[in-house]
Amino acid sequence: MKLFVTLLLAAVSTAGISQTNPNYDKALADRLGGNENGMKQYVLVILKTGSNTTTDKATTDKLFAGHMENIGRLAKEGKLVLAGPLGKNDKSYRGIFILNVKTIAEAEALLQTDPAIKEKLLDSESYIWWGSAAVSETVSIHDKIQMNKP
Repeated sequence: MKLFVTLLLAAVSTAGISQTNPNYDKALADRLGGNENGMKQYVLVILKTGSNTTTDKATTDKLFAGHMENIGRLAKEGKLVLAGPLGKNDKSYRGIFILNVKTIAEAEALLQTDPAIKEKLLDSESYIWWGSAAVSETVSIHDKIQMNKP
């Protein structure tokens, strides 16, 4: 039922009729950078298998350890708000990042700090993506629900 109401409200909104949200928190929206719809621009990065096909386990282990360290650093800096691996697929897609930056150029500069990307174990495609400004709160919430830290 809740989904139906949400879809109905979305249909009404697209018809030019809007309602003020009684739960709206302007201070929170401003702090998170949300627009009037609570949305914000990010950069979505799709990580793919890169051109480096080395089979040296010590090298790949070192590069992927650096990849994980870089993820942690970017998250602490507030630049990476969401990351995770993808399941097996026929496109060689390996994972995604949502970067808290406004331009693809900014995203590309951050991606070059990742050893696995720099050494071509992973390649990337970047796109402007609009999502809820609340996405940037994911890291702080995740820290509260992650029992084991790698």
